[in-house]
Amino acid sequence: MSRPSIHLATLLAAVLAAGTPALAQSGHAGHGAPAAAQQPSGPGKVLYYRNPMGLPDTSPVPKKDPMGMDYVPVYEGEDSASGAVTISPDKVQKLGVRTEAAARRTVSRQVRAVGTVQVDERRLFIVAPKFEAWIETLLVDTTGATVRQGQPLMEVYSPELVLAQQEYLVARQSSGGGGQLAEASLQRLRNLDVPAEEIERLRKTGKASRTLTYRAAAGGVVLEKTAVRGMRFMPGEALYRIADLSNVWLIADVFEQDLGHVRPGQEVEVTVNSLPGRVFSGRVGFVYPTLTAESRTGKVRIELPNADGLLKPNLYATVHLATDVNAVPGAMAGLAVPDSALLDTGRRQAVLVETGEGRYEPRDVKAGARADGYVQILAGLEEGERVVVRANFLIDSESNLRAALSAFGGSGGQHQHQ
Repeated sequence: MSRPSIHLATLLAAVLAAGTPALAQSGHAGHGAPAAAQQPSGPGKVLYYRNPMGLPDTSPVPKKDPMGMDYVPVYEGEDSASGAVTISPDKVQKLGVRTEAAARRTVSRQVRAVGTVQVDERRLFIVAPKFEAWIETLLVDTTGATVRQGQPLMEVYSPELVLAQQEYLVARQSSGGGGQLAEASLQRLRNLDVPAEEIERLRKTGKASRTLTYRAAAGGVVLEKTAVRGMRFMPGEALYRIADLSNVWLIADVFEQDLGHVRPGQEVEVTVNSLPGRVFSGRVGFVYPTLTAESRTGKVRIELPNADGLLKPNLYATVHLATDVNAVPGAMAGLAVPDSALLDTGRRQAVLVETGEGRYEPRDVKAGARADGYVQILAGLEEGERVVVRANFLIDSESNLRAALSAFGGSGGQHQHQ
């Protein structure tokens, strides 16, 4: 053994035997054997002493840091490539180390969005007659009126309809009450959306009617009305816009980072500014496949029952949606740890795993979504393994945390962790 090695062994033995750094001045090679004999039994040979705060500083002999804390001994076999270290029980208590087992749990994330109430497109109806006519009597003459299916909307005069009725009567007389020509005339009236009761009246009475009572093909609320008494309208011209508001849509703008947590079928709660204290329940019906580039939001369609009619089109609303992050594709059945356990440098994610009493090692993991104070662990950790969730020596200051994290990535600083 060379003189420097004998000298180091002598110093370590003297320190362990006397318990004071003052004996570190001894420098005789002949004391090497007695020192080895006097070394107390323990985990193994002491290699060096490291800074208790995780700073890149070691000492061959016991010493204290500027705060008066003793340097921690590193024994033979502890300074491994894994970076595992051992902390005495009194140091664990003094440093406030807390651990918790990784467990599978339901982690939910609250998604909040805003939107506006819209008409259910499947319940919207436009009154656009297929013939030219003049409005003689307007029976539903106000916007916002509620109409029933089959309710008369207006009485119109149409020369085209009068001519079609007369053609039918002539064909029926010429054929003795029926025939293909008469049936073709009736079919023409049906194609022009003449109600069945009007056709039946024509058959029974044999008289053409000058005016036609035009009825609503669907019930709902009149959202728009362009029909005016005395006006002439052309085929296909929209006279009424009627919507059934018993069910409505809420088109919400969900932020880009939250879209992955929204799925069709999820239940939501909706509040509106005009009805404080009222909460409406709905369900996600569709997530639109496009994104708005300016606001970085995606459209989500929520279907809401509206039997009492309180939700009106264009009403501003707020959406609250609780999502299970475990349902996101790629998640591993809900394995999670407290988010304080994750050490994230931006380039590397790690946790400190307790491998024994007072023994810890850094472990690279792949983290997922964060919610409810927990973070998903997608890879690198098994259920039941205990991880450090609170340790004052790691979070005491920003500089200490950075020093500990940077040491995880290099072999030169592996022994500097706790």
